[in-house]
Amino acid sequence: MYRTQDEVSLLRASLDGQTEAWGEIVTRYKDAVFGLCLGFLRNRADAEDVTHDAFVRAYLNLRRYNLDRKFSTWVFTIAANLCRNRIRYRRNHPVMEVEFEMEGSADPARTVAREEQQVHVREALGTLPYAYRTPLVLRFYNDLSYKEIGDILAIPEGTVKTRIHRGKAMLKEMLDKERGAS
Repeated sequence: MYRTQDEVSLLRASLDGQTEAWGEIVTRYKDAVFGLCLGFLRNRADAEDVTHDAFVRAYLNLRRYNLDRKFSTWVFTIAANLCRNRIRYRRNHPVMEVEFEMEGSADPARTVAREEQQVHVREALGTLPYAYRTPLVLRFYNDLSYKEIGDILAIPEGTVKTRIHRGKAMLKEMLDKERGAS
């Protein structure tokens, strides 16, 4: 029933206490919010926690949400703020992180090559300054417009374009150096 409804109808139904409608909203946006969080935090467990927290916070504050605005921008802003808080917390409370993931695949060689490439890009992206990394993550992992990124980060659209351009150039330079060293 809810799959065919538009976003505003689902949000109104959620405000009326229809939890199935909120479940559909979460289903529609959870992967994008998780991708955003993973890009910020570079840790799957933290990204999952913050994704969950972002939807809980959005639900608890749904009455404050302006239905005339795009929901994705609002929930991405919540998630980005929670990610910043988590990063600050990590700086003050360092722990050793261990990444472990198992996946089945039809072609293990192709999967390994793709994963290695993604790891190189993520590592290079992780070394970029926050001001350049964040707009790139929002643009390329979440497919947001420059205006939406500007709204989320509270910076002018022109600044977003400049940071994405410079960030891509820095990323390309890092990856080219890495390929040259290999």
